[in-house]
Order: sequence, then C-alpha cells, then structure tokens
Amino acid sequence: MKKLDPLLVGIVVAAALAFVLPAQGAFADGFAVAVKLGIALLFFLYGARLSTQEALKGLTNWRLHALILAFTFAIYPVIGLLARPTTAFMSADLYQGLLFMTLVPSTVQSSVALTGVARGNVSGAVVAASVSSLVGVVATPLFVMWLMGAGDGVSVDASVFGDIALQLLLPFVLGQLAHNFVPRVGELAKSKATKIVDRGSIWMVVYSAFSRGVVSGVWSNVSAWEIVFLTVFSCVLVVAMLWLTRILPEALHFPREDRVAIQMCGTQKSLATGLPMATVIFGGASLGVLIIPLMIYHMCQLVICSAYASRIS
Repeated sequence: MKKLDPLLVGIVVAAALAFVLPAQGAFADGFAVAVKLGIALLFFLYGARLSTQEALKGLTNWRLHALILAFTFAIYPVIGLLARPTTAFMSADLYQGLLFMTLVPSTVQSSVALTGVARGNVSGAVVAASVSSLVGVVATPLFVMWLMGAGDGVSVDASVFGDIALQLLLPFVLGQLAHNFVPRVGELAKSKATKIVDRGSIWMVVYSAFSRGVVSGVWSNVSAWEIVFLTVFSCVLVVAMLWLTRILPEALHFPREDRVAIQMCGTQKSLATGLPMATVIFGGASLGVLIIPLMIYHMCQLVICSAYASRIS
C-alpha cells in the first residue's frame, strides 16, 4: 500500500479542523496575520531559490511558458464563461466564485512538486509557475474587472494592483535580491525549508479560509447538492484539462519533460495566491461564497494530479 501524501492529508485535516474548531475572535485575527506572513515568506523563498540567471535562462523556453500561460489565462477563463449555464444547478454567487477560480494563476508549490514526482522539467516548472503568479498580479484583477465587474454586485478598485504587488510581488523581489547578495539565503531556499513553508502555508490558508466560512455561516448558505455538484464539476474539469494539456503539447512536439511541466502547471489553480487576491479584490463582506469553488477545485486538483503524477512517474 502506498504511503499517503502528507500534503493531501494535511489539507483534509486542516479543512476538518476548521469545521470542528474554527479560528474565532482574537485568535482568528492573529492567525490571519500569520497566514499573510507565511505567504510573504513563501514568495520570498521562491524568489531566493530562483537565481536571476536561472530565471532568464528559463524564460528563453518561450514556447513552454507561452502555452502554460495560454492554458491558465485564456482557456480557463473561456471555460469559466462557458460554464454560466451551471447557474441552473447552483446559485449565481457560486457561479461568480467558479468564474473567479478560472481567473487565478497556476499554483507554484504543488505544480513544481508534482512535476518532480512525474519526472518532468522541474526548472521549467519553477519559472513557468513563478511567471504565472507574477502575471496574475496584473491579469487576475484585470480579468475580474472585465468579466465580473459588470454584474452581481462585484466591484473592483484599481488600487488592488498595488495591494497585490505589495503582498505578493515585493517578497519575491526581495528574495531575488537576497539570492544575489546573501548566498546563504539562496542555499536555505533550496533546502527543505521551502517545502516546509509551502506545505505549511497551504494548510494555514485552507484552515483560515474554511474557518472564515464556518464562522460567517457561508457553508450554511450552500446546499449539500451544490457542494456535490461543484465537486463533480471540479473533478471533471481537472481530468479534462489533464487530457487537453497532454494532447496539445504532443501535437506541438514538446519533449516529454516539458509536456509533464505543461500538464502540472497548466491544470492547476492556486489557492495560496487566489485567496489573498480574493481578499484584496472583494474584501471580507462578499468573500465567503466566492471562495468555495476555488477551495473545492483545489482539493480535487491535488487528489487527481497527485495520483496522475505518481502513475506516469
């Protein structure tokens, strides 16, 4: 029997703990600060792990990165728009959350980790996923303003660009500077420290997000049928994207290592990046239901992509 994936186990435990013992009051406020610091530290370590030379070298593989960005910021948003008929099976707010899920960047930590498990182009995945997160700082708010700003009470202020850049981009840039001027920091970022922080940040984000949903009564506003429908829809979407990200790179004659990186980076959506973006863009009042599709999709993608990566390794 194969050993259970600690990341997956931690996500399930964090979600279950939030339902049984959600963060409330002063503890919730303190934990929210800890989550922000954890995410900032994670982006700092990503910046410190990737040298400027490696980043520039990785960026030269423009076909790889262009295709991953196309899946993340073109094909997914189109799917999100085409999914509007799903409002027959769930509320308009949940559909808005589903649409938002299709607009967020690719996840960094699990994309890179699963690319390694499947023996793919890890360095390419690091650059591609990092570029996706950086592009998302601008692209995601723009897409939200364009596709979501016109309806259902969703309003977005242009100041979100600065807020997201400060919370996500600045730590990455500081990490890059630390890599170049403090070599020991770069060595630390390449050690198990980054793995511990990225797993820990995911668990913290899941616990914080689910706790917020429990305390605010979000889950009581979502029926069991809607949760089941979202789960099935997410699973089908992950499988469909794994298929699409396999056949298109094959048709374009990418080498196997690059095809794996495209699959792992082009199929996944970032909870660790998406939730902070949602917090900044939508604010606390309307955040609740909007983040449920992202949380459910993230759980489904981790389960399915982990199993797939192990199978093709």
